[in-house]
This record gives sequence, C-alpha cells and structure tokens, in this order.
Amino acid sequence: MTSTGIRPATRPAPSRWAALTVLCAGMLMIILDGTIVSVALPALQTDLGFTAAGLAWTVNAYLVPLGGLLLLAGRLGDLLGRRRMLVAGLALFVVASLLCGLATGAGMLVVARFLQGVAAAMASAVVLGMIVGLFPEPKERARAMGVYAFVGAAGASLGLLLGGVLTETVGWRWIFLVNVPIGVAAVLLPLRVIERDAPLRGGLRGADVLGGVLVTAGLMLAVFTIVDSSGTGSRLGLGALAVALLAGFVVRQRYAAEPLVRLGIFGSRAVSGGNLVQLLMVAGMLGFQFTAALHLQRALGYAPAQTGLALLPIAVTIAVVSLSVSGRLIARFGPRPVLLVGEVLLVAGLLLLTRPSTGSYVVDVLPSMLVLGLGAGLALPAVTTVMMSDATPADAGLASGLANTSQQVGGALGIAVLAAIATARTDAATAAGVPLREAVAGGYHLAFGTAAAAVGVAALLTLTVLRPRA
Repeated sequence: MTSTGIRPATRPAPSRWAALTVLCAGMLMIILDGTIVSVALPALQTDLGFTAAGLAWTVNAYLVPLGGLLLLAGRLGDLLGRRRMLVAGLALFVVASLLCGLATGAGMLVVARFLQGVAAAMASAVVLGMIVGLFPEPKERARAMGVYAFVGAAGASLGLLLGGVLTETVGWRWIFLVNVPIGVAAVLLPLRVIERDAPLRGGLRGADVLGGVLVTAGLMLAVFTIVDSSGTGSRLGLGALAVALLAGFVVRQRYAAEPLVRLGIFGSRAVSGGNLVQLLMVAGMLGFQFTAALHLQRALGYAPAQTGLALLPIAVTIAVVSLSVSGRLIARFGPRPVLLVGEVLLVAGLLLLTRPSTGSYVVDVLPSMLVLGLGAGLALPAVTTVMMSDATPADAGLASGLANTSQQVGGALGIAVLAAIATARTDAATAAGVPLREAVAGGYHLAFGTAAAAVGVAALLTLTVLRPRA
C-alpha cells in the first residue's frame, strides 16, 4: 500500500511561496537599510554632531561588515543550519535597529550600524541557498529568482524614497525604528513557514576557523580600502594587506582538511564567471543609484523626497519585469541570453543620462529610469540563476555567500569609484572657470559613462566566459 504522507520535497506549493515571501521580506528590510540613511545624512549631522568626514561612516559602518562577513556566514549556515542562522541574524538586526533609533551620539550610531551590518551578513548569506532548496524545479526556481532579484534591485531605490519621506514627516529616527515591528515578524514567521534544515554532521568541527579569519579580515580590509577617504599611501598599505590576507586564505583552503571554501567550486564558469559579471554589473548599477541621487539634488535642484520619487520608476519597472516576465523568459531561452539583453539595456539607460540637460524630468530622467528598470529586471534574475545553477545541496550556502559577497563588494567599488570620478571631474572643471552647476553635471555625466563601461565589460564576459556547455 502506498503511503499517504507528504514528504518535505513534495509539500504543497503555497507553503514554499509563503516561505519565499518571508525570506524576501527579511532581505528587503536588510537592503533598505543600506540606502535609507543616505537622504537623512544632513539631519543626522545636525542632531548627533557628526563631522563632515565622520558622517560617511553612517553608511560605511554598515557596508564593511556586510561585505566582509558574508562568506563565513554562508558556510556557518551550512554547518549549523540555515534557518537557525537566518533567525539569529534577523533577531540581531532588530536589536541593532532599535539601538540606531535610540542613538544619543555619533559614536553610538556608528557602533549600532556596524552591528546591523553583522546581522545583515548572517541573514542574507543563507537566503539564496534556502531558495535553491525550496525550488528544485527549474521553471519555479526561475520565478523565485525573479522575486528575489526584484527585492534586491528595487530595495535600494525604495530606501531612498522612504528615507526622504520618513525624515521629512516623522524624523530620521524612524528610518531605523520602523524595522523593529517588521523585524519581529520576520524573526517569528520563519519558525512557522520554513522547515528546519538539518545541519551538516560535525557542526562547528567542520568549520575552518583560520580560513574564516583570513577571508573575513581580507574582505573587510578590501571594502574598507574602497570606502576609506584617507591618503593614498594609507589606502595602498591597507590594500596590500588585504591582498596578502586573501592570498593566505587561498593557500589555507588548498591544504586545510576541512576548508571553508572548496576551491573546486571556482572551476565552474557559472560560479566564477557569474560572480565576476555580477560584481561589474552591480558596480555600475548601485554606484549609479547613489550618484544619481546626488546628481538630481546638486545638478538639477531636486529636494530629497523629490529625488526618491524621481528614482521610483526604476523600482516599479523592475517589479513588473522581474515578477511577470523574466522568469518565463529564463525558463524558455535560458539565463544567458536574458542576461545579455538586460546588460545591453543597462548600458543604454546609463548612456541616456550623459545627455545635456533640458530642464525637463520627462525628457532628461524618466526615459533612462524606465530603460534601466527594464534592463535590471531582466539581468539580475538571470545572473542570480547562473551563479546558483551549479550549486550542490552541500555547497548551496557557500554559493549563496559568494553571490552576496560579489554583490556587496561590487556595490562598494562602484560607489567609491564613481564618486571619486565625479568629484575629480567637477574640481577640474571649476578650476578651469566652468560654472559650478555645469561642472557638477559634467562630473556626474562622466560617472554615468563609467558605469556604462563597467556594465559593458560585464556583457563581454557574458559572451565569452558564460558560454553554454557543449
């Protein structure tokens, strides 16, 4: 007689989609906090007494641990259980958000933001691996990746909008305090809708502690080097130390009995090539979002809330494309062609922003927002599908950690490089006697062109490295 029990692998689809909803809600909260603070920086400086240089650490204190701890957190999720790591990370995120909202000084806010970054790494490192486990069938996985990619791509733009609205209406503290009720729900719901996954045998005895220290320190130093604003000599020294630590990590992984990273995973073009493509693509896109926010305010005279509204069409377009179109296109044509089309659209959208201003949002900004949203809605689900396509169940957390690491490091690189290029071009133009607003616009136009070049290189790698298997 056939058993009537339902096995976990064949549980009803609604439970899996409910689990995906919970996972994406937690990710949205984490991604929003990466950008929601940007519009509130002047208010933070006035209320908490930040110096001009110290103010940058309200962003960097979040970015550095998030970029540096993702790989270790992904592996620990494999060893200890991904649901356990997710819930612990979300719980710490709630506590850190409360501390941010109650901050009485600059130092307290920076420390609380650092804790938020640690918590964000713990939670986000395991999400992709959990999605892969929930959706083993290719067509459903493509749809799930579309939902996940929408959350990641639209979250940064929505953060700018919400940051402006909350700051102008109820005050900057609520950009953090709003996480508390949402986060409590995000902590409790996984216990109901996500099944407990069995940790790997041996627990922490399978963790490469030395390797974890080397890669975490190396990545954190690399991200710190990117966002640091000190002298060139100091940055070169930090960069050299970061390279040395990462080289030591590679050597350690080659000879360790239980390596943190199975180096063979990089033999997969999907993993190594996909992560490099994503790093370049996100460098252009996330760097653009920060640069565009400054461009709209400094060159075009937009208010903070207007800036968020001006960027909103990107989020809306990404929602429509990634939720209703990209999954079906990936299932029919495969992720590589969809990724390539998305990259071409991203390049076109960024180049549209380099045109001289006419003073009209509909002419100067809106077309680019729509084209960029269409490109991101296609490219981001596709590249995520590529990166996770070769992941085995045992390495799903590691692959997820690598994917998230390349995303965060790419974003940090893009923000730092594009901001430096825009500033250098503006300073050179003003020194030559160009009017300030025209000089500022020229600097940001060069930054947008550089972002387009980064995505263009990603498209070339998609053509040459991410070739279909014979």
